[in-house]
Amino acid sequence: MIREDSFLMAARDLHRRYVVIDSHVDTTQRLLDPGWDFTRRHADGHVDLPRLREGGISAAFLAVWKPGPLSPGEGASAARDQIRRILDLTTQHPDEICLARSADNIRQAHRQNRVAILIGIEGGYLIEDSLELLREFQRAGAMYMTLTHGFHTTWADSSGIHEDLPPRHGGLTAFGREVIREMNRLGMMVDVSHVSDATFWDVVETSTAPIVATHSSCRAVSPHRRNLSDDMLHAIAASGGVAQMNVNPPFIDPTFPLPKSAADAHGPPPEHATPMSLFADHIDHAIKIARSDHVGIGTDFDGIRCVPIGLEDCSRLPHLTAELLHRGHSEETLVRVLGGNLMRVMDACQRVALEVSLRTD
Repeated sequence: MIREDSFLMAARDLHRRYVVIDSHVDTTQRLLDPGWDFTRRHADGHVDLPRLREGGISAAFLAVWKPGPLSPGEGASAARDQIRRILDLTTQHPDEICLARSADNIRQAHRQNRVAILIGIEGGYLIEDSLELLREFQRAGAMYMTLTHGFHTTWADSSGIHEDLPPRHGGLTAFGREVIREMNRLGMMVDVSHVSDATFWDVVETSTAPIVATHSSCRAVSPHRRNLSDDMLHAIAASGGVAQMNVNPPFIDPTFPLPKSAADAHGPPPEHATPMSLFADHIDHAIKIARSDHVGIGTDFDGIRCVPIGLEDCSRLPHLTAELLHRGHSEETLVRVLGGNLMRVMDACQRVALEVSLRTD
């Protein structure tokens, strides 16, 4: 027990000294409840400001998402409303939190002991086939866009979530490739979580900036359709990007009983205990395949029905870091995995945007 405590103490110290980023949480949906207070500790859910601080988490990407498919205008309206609520949150508590639009903003917030909040668009259908909407969301603060969610868009095929989907386009359409190029021009990170294999490879072929998977784990450890194959991990690394590991037990645990229908997927989770050590196995594997420069953490907290035992909410993240230290990962490796790698990618995407701008001026 003394040995375990020493690892946890070291982990907490590491979280205090260095930037720790969660690249995907769905806490935005809780902001839609006017009675819910982000700054108060809650007994339910996974993320709030007190628990972020307890977990030593420097920055969190709040996902903008609405279940689809949607009717015309519904996606834009939902995204605008959620972005506004995130912006309101950051302006109402300037001493505690701030909106970040770059890796430098995150670094500055960490020095000021403020939690950085960033915006991600989850589901390319929210731009309603409009590059102007994409630009609007980016101007408002969106740092990445997840190209699909659990269904195909008009320009990109999805992996599906609970069942395989017959391909609609065979990857990206011509407009889909245009979306990728525009994201490169804007400096937005292209997120391949939720996309089909064919879409993934079309993104690799099209993007001139590093690509990210903001909340996907490893197929070799758990063969779920939402996870990344070893070839995909290699490709993300070759692009200079990063694969952010997802904690969702149905994705990370090959023994987890998967839902038999969409209704099952939205009901209570089955009685099944997935240990945190299995999530650490995904991180180990991703580091082995993609190297430690290309791995991070995107939990999917507040968007999942159950969590691994030992990782019940964001305050518990130091326990994961302690587990990784216990497994022999160095502090240098963990500084990169916990946040350094994603900040490097953010910086790289901004450089690509500048290069594109200089070429077109």
